[in-house]
Amino acid sequence: MSFDVETVRKDFPILDRQVRDGRPLVYLDSANTSQKPRPVLDVLTEFYERHNANIHRATHALGEEATEAYEGARIKVAEFIHASAPEEIVFVKNSSEALNLVANVLGWGPRAVGPGDEVLITEMEHHSNIVPWQILCERTGARLRWFGVTDDGRLDLSNVDDLITERTRVLAVVHVSNVLGTINPVSLLAERAHRVGALVVVDASQSVPHMPVDVTTLGADFLAFTGHKMCGPTGVGVLWGRRELLEELPPFLGGGEMIETVTMERSTYAAVPHKYEAGTPPIAQVVGLGAAVDYLRSIGMDAIAEHEREITAYALTRLAEVEGLRVLGPTEAVDRGGAISFVVDGVHPHDVAQVLDAHGVAVRAGHHCGRPIHLRYGVAASTRASSYLYTTKQEIDALIDALHAVRRFFG
Repeated sequence: MSFDVETVRKDFPILDRQVRDGRPLVYLDSANTSQKPRPVLDVLTEFYERHNANIHRATHALGEEATEAYEGARIKVAEFIHASAPEEIVFVKNSSEALNLVANVLGWGPRAVGPGDEVLITEMEHHSNIVPWQILCERTGARLRWFGVTDDGRLDLSNVDDLITERTRVLAVVHVSNVLGTINPVSLLAERAHRVGALVVVDASQSVPHMPVDVTTLGADFLAFTGHKMCGPTGVGVLWGRRELLEELPPFLGGGEMIETVTMERSTYAAVPHKYEAGTPPIAQVVGLGAAVDYLRSIGMDAIAEHEREITAYALTRLAEVEGLRVLGPTEAVDRGGAISFVVDGVHPHDVAQVLDAHGVAVRAGHHCGRPIHLRYGVAASTRASSYLYTTKQEIDALIDALHAVRRFFG
């Protein structure tokens, strides 16, 4: 299945913008946040104009409409990732909260991690999948271990037997690296982890928006992703968990909505997923996320993935033409996503990004919440260009022209 990228671009009003003295916007920062199509913008406006109310507790017409839209979005998201039931979908505000939720509830209760246990991550994780596990290990006395990364940007699995052992209680791994673009062999790692009884937590922030993801075959026990990277609003994310685990583990936040009964002596908790959704949730944002799912499904995730493979291959080929430029991570579009981080010899990444911005090309500079992987490659930061379903080869050409301007400007 394929689609016409120029037709897709017409759905994104912001892509018609001009910036920096009338230059056309070239948006290559989608790994940071995606742009929003008109159908999502329209649904958000309609919700606030016609249906805005709190959910579940209201008995009036607006409350019923808002509840139906909110729970309808849960069904859409469940179907999008092939969850077994909508009850496996927990709405949070972003991937960071989802991963913190899992790390926290594994600090106590029936599956509490403790001294002598090990938590296994990788060197290419986003800080959101590093820091919560560091905190868990500091609190519980567990040991944190990690897979290294090869020179070409792949997980180093040469010592997998030493790392995944009977002491491993949790394996937390990114599906697609937001720095290197590497697509990791999650199913293989999950199978090894499950042999020793470990739980598998997957950060899918850079995969769910870009390719078909099926949680029933991936091998994860928990999976996190965020709405704003997949054409949806900011302020909403998703934690998927196997239902039996969600039912077994304790709640994360206490308050309204997540309870069954409350007395001064004790409380009992609501059924999943509401046990994990304390307080008023991001209602409009969830409804907008449902609209984003509808939009992506109308195009087809296979078609989106194929388009991005073509754009990524083209970008890697063109980047090789720029003198003194080094790509961090795989240099071929095989088992690779569309986030491409690079350094230019003798030029600070922020200076690169500033010159690109002057040419209307929007990229990201810094460590991209992945400082350990930058240290692995001996650099403090990088510049990152990232594509999505609306990216064109002409925009890649504009990036390359601007990079040549960087070389000329800095000699």
